[in-house]
Amino acid sequence: MTSTPLPKEQLEVVRKRYLDYLKERNLRQTPERLTIFEEVYDTSDHFDADELFLRLKQEGVPISRATVYNTLELLVDCNLVVRHQFGNKQAKYERSYSFWQHDHLICEECHHLLEFCDPRIQSIRDMVSEIFDFTISRHSLHLYGRCRKEDCERRASAS
Repeated sequence: MTSTPLPKEQLEVVRKRYLDYLKERNLRQTPERLTIFEEVYDTSDHFDADELFLRLKQEGVPISRATVYNTLELLVDCNLVVRHQFGNKQAKYERSYSFWQHDHLICEECHHLLEFCDPRIQSIRDMVSEIFDFTISRHSLHLYGRCRKEDCERRASAS
């Protein structure tokens, strides 16, 4: 996972939102839940729950796989993490607070994931919302295909 942390002020807003969410539902603010939150918001990559679990274990965090899965569900429920299902692979997650609208290209051979943002998609979304008198809260666009790089190092390792 690569780190591109949020600005400190924004991270504090997100942390407060998460803690308020837990408090409103009478859920404990455990060190494990906060550690998972910090790890998720310290990366900008897509990850699956097992990758996150293994990373935390490698860092010496005493945590169970169930805690990771359950905490990710809490973060999804409070709209701080988004879950993607790319094909029939394991679900991938990414932090979502204050993230720009973006969509995905997924290579069916090497499984590489590329994000892209095209303002025309936002224009289409706005137009459809207006035409159908519908408030769109989120959208998901996943385009599947094959990367054209003949020397794709990921394709070799995916075989």
